[in-house]
Amino acid sequence: MLWMHVHFFLFRSALLACAATTAHAALSPPEQLISQINAYRAAPGPCEGRLLAAMPPLTAHTALSTVRVGTGTFLESSLERLGYDAERADAILISGAENLQEAIDILRQRHCATLLRAEFSAIGVLRQAEHWQVVLAQPIAPLALAPWPTAGQEILAAVNLARAGGRTCGERWFPAVGPLTWDGRLGEAALAHSQDMAAQRYFAHRGKDGSMVGARALRAGYRWKLVGENIAVGQTTPAEAVAGWLSSPGHCANIMQPAFREMGGAYAVRTDRRPNRVVWTQVFAAP
Repeated sequence: MLWMHVHFFLFRSALLACAATTAHAALSPPEQLISQINAYRAAPGPCEGRLLAAMPPLTAHTALSTVRVGTGTFLESSLERLGYDAERADAILISGAENLQEAIDILRQRHCATLLRAEFSAIGVLRQAEHWQVVLAQPIAPLALAPWPTAGQEILAAVNLARAGGRTCGERWFPAVGPLTWDGRLGEAALAHSQDMAAQRYFAHRGKDGSMVGARALRAGYRWKLVGENIAVGQTTPAEAVAGWLSSPGHCANIMQPAFREMGGAYAVRTDRRPNRVVWTQVFAAP
């Protein structure tokens, strides 16, 4: 009875092993390579003389498996045309690997650092005979911006925090100065310019209609004796936008200008596929 029990156990194990092998064989070679890469990321071992930590698995994405990479290819632009907006992307091209084992060996020996980069979360593999293409990418995180009036108030708060302390803008020292107050008309002027830049894909103080900030403030119903404007593009939060302005001497001087009394601020998102192309406008004035 004991022999029969052991025999049955071994037979069952053989069946399980066979089933696992069959399931693995059902995967295409690119899918098998992705599985091998994820197994390597889970237990990488030494890479370029250093022992690197385990990385989470990469998620397969169709666009990364279908994009064609060649000489002069702008990878992010090519992925964008396929509907994949990448924050960053990289491609590994290998030739002469006739089977899966040769491909993973080459990748581990020559490209381990790229395979183990923590900033990548997605992968695609394309195979043509002995040529393999591995694309690694990180998608752009969706924007989580508040409605523009709320974002404008966040800009105002950050600006007033900066004005409350002395600051050097370039080579010029500005002492602490009183806070600005919010004006909805200046906010509307800022919004109109951000929306125009986003819709028409330009970045300039002069609008496509030839207007400058003074004309746009008047158009919004604000009669001013002094007016100024800061613009920015690419930042994803009000705090980032203000930090960028403060690091630029001219923009910083506008923020610290004691003659300004009121402010409005807004943003708009470009109408192309790049969701991180946020356009910011900040309008200062004294009535």
